[in-house]
Amino acid sequence: MIPVFEIIASSVLGYLLGSIPFGLVLTRLAGLGDIRKIGSGNIGATNVLRTGNKPLALATLLLDSGKGAIAALLALAWAGPEAAAVAAGGAMLGHTFPVWLGFKGGKGVATALGVLLAISWPVGIIACLTWLAMALLFRISSLSALTALGLSPLVGWYFGGGLVAGLCLFIAVLVFIRHDANIRRLLKGEEPKITLSKKTAA
Repeated sequence: MIPVFEIIASSVLGYLLGSIPFGLVLTRLAGLGDIRKIGSGNIGATNVLRTGNKPLALATLLLDSGKGAIAALLALAWAGPEAAAVAAGGAMLGHTFPVWLGFKGGKGVATALGVLLAISWPVGIIACLTWLAMALLFRISSLSALTALGLSPLVGWYFGGGLVAGLCLFIAVLVFIRHDANIRRLLKGEEPKITLSKKTAA
């Protein structure tokens, strides 16, 4: 069990890194306005893609993934695997509930994938490949994410044991909660597909 100070420090580190709203920052710097007023209103890479700017969406994806990975890796180097898991959880909370944006953030998928790659690269790779396979088959971003992260606790248990599985479960629950509206649309067959159109909402 890690000391209380290391738990607090790791969680704060993760939260602060995770709360950087790269999608919002990049779209404003690119002169595209407030991403929260475009498409679904989400600050993540999928909604940035709806501006039609693919390089900007890719940059958002990489930065949102990277901030989660960096938080976990810094805590891992400083205090070990348990601290890394705490920092990873903090990064997820920071992205989904950032204090700078009134606790209204993204849905956490890119950050989750970055976290998993840092904590257990086999789990991260399998999650990424699952997302890609589902996206190619169905072209629905939310379904791809929910499938990849929904399966991650089982994959995490196999490759990393209880600590990794527990983190994966926490991430999956958080992502499912943030996708509540998407899940309702999926059940109704109304969830929009991945598109470059600026007019599509989700």
